[in-house]
Amino acid sequence: QVQLVESGGGLVQPGGSLRLSCTASGSIFSIDTMHWFRQAPGKQREWVAEISSGGNTHYSDSVKGRFTISRDNVKNTVYLQMDSLKPEDTAVYYCNAVIAPSGSTRSYGYWGQGTQVTVSS
Repeated sequence: QVQLVESGGGLVQPGGSLRLSCTASGSIFSIDTMHWFRQAPGKQREWVAEISSGGNTHYSDSVKGRFTISRDNVKNTVYLQMDSLKPEDTAVYYCNAVIAPSGSTRSYGYWGQGTQVTVSS
């Protein structure tokens, strides 16, 4: 069974930084693109950033220049370094990964359980 587990959320003041981590575990053959999404109270879940298996990155306009996505393919982990945080970044942050389980000929999308980020003074 494949699992994604996020960590690193918390309370931070405006202008501060946090680093989120998301680790995939279980019987994994390969991991393709990994994403971060977020969902603020009363809003739809929105895409934040993605990184391909080769390290190509893309960001939403709302976080470009402030957030940095990276990954460690040995540890099956994706990171989100969040700098210059704003109150509007407050949300539950979810990782998503396209993973081929061991023994499978297909890839599937998996979600983590989410980690809360609150930006407030």
